[in-house]
Amino acid sequence: MLVWLFGWLGQYYTPFSAVSSLTLRALLAVITALVFSMMFGGRVIRHLRALKYGQAIRNDGPQSHLAKTGTPTMGGVLILSAIGVSTLLWARLDNPYVWILLVVMVVFGAVGWADDWLKIKYKDPKGLIARKKYFWLSMGALFVGVSLYYIATLQPDMATTREMQDLLLPVFKNWIVPFSALPFGIGFIIFTYFVINGASNAVNLTDGLDGLAILPVVLVAAGLGAMAYVSGDVRFADYLHVPYIAYNSEVIIVCGSMIGAGLGFLWFNAHPAQVFMGDVGALALGAMLGTIAVMTRQEIAFAIMGGLFVAEALSVMLQVGSYKLRKKRVFRMAPLHHHFEEIGWKETQVVARFWIIAIILVILGLMTLKLR
Repeated sequence: MLVWLFGWLGQYYTPFSAVSSLTLRALLAVITALVFSMMFGGRVIRHLRALKYGQAIRNDGPQSHLAKTGTPTMGGVLILSAIGVSTLLWARLDNPYVWILLVVMVVFGAVGWADDWLKIKYKDPKGLIARKKYFWLSMGALFVGVSLYYIATLQPDMATTREMQDLLLPVFKNWIVPFSALPFGIGFIIFTYFVINGASNAVNLTDGLDGLAILPVVLVAAGLGAMAYVSGDVRFADYLHVPYIAYNSEVIIVCGSMIGAGLGFLWFNAHPAQVFMGDVGALALGAMLGTIAVMTRQEIAFAIMGGLFVAEALSVMLQVGSYKLRKKRVFRMAPLHHHFEEIGWKETQVVARFWIIAIILVILGLMTLKLR
């Protein structure tokens, strides 16, 4: 049903996506999203400012951040719009993976939008009630897991069901975690759920300083785009010993759109930020990265490339766990970037150094392809 639906929708794709060169379409997707973001960024900021959609700053955060109160938020709408327009223009829409990513973007973006809206309306940084927020995020992640499982079972010509479900271990050529051995895709679906929700919330936690989250998102999207290109080409997949999954060929267009949209947004989000992406951007971008990692079967490589996001999430988990169990804090403040602010680093120093770490981690993640 899903494959038929996506195939039916795909008959309406634009003439632009008929360009035969995948690499050319990916580059054009980057340019399109970048131009869109740059062209409409100023207008979006002015509109958000006119609507008084200002950021509510937590009182228990760094005191230096209180000066940012009122900076327009929900700028993620600009990022997601640029991704959507660029993807619809340049991707082949008969590819179900493209539609799954667009659905993820809309669902997680809608949850983030509701969270941001409530923060603005009530001037309260708590936002959406936790149980409602995680219910809808869970529905989005489960949709991906179930959809990818059934696509794997119904389209065996694209790759074997095992290859589209099992977890690959980097460096080791023939070592896998056999999720496909479990009935009804239970192992794969549950794992997918945790990858997507974990990535979504990790990016959201990282988005706490001007420009801190968006450039690592761009870098990881570029790394995953390379993974998608390799796994979507039978020659490269065979040479590098990764599963060949033909649907991944069009995923690179979505990655290109994310790169262009992210770079365009960084123009306005760099210190001092004119706009914040808000949960509408962070939750959606993180979920899309997690989904692409599952699609390419490179979840562990994704954890390496997105190690900055992992560290930020772990710092919060350690801080909360330590305080509940021992009444002691591990860090001066969590997430991790606030800890470094508290020990005396300037905001720009934290951001620049974290960007350097992100670049190194993406390179290390890509190295796992050849090491295998």
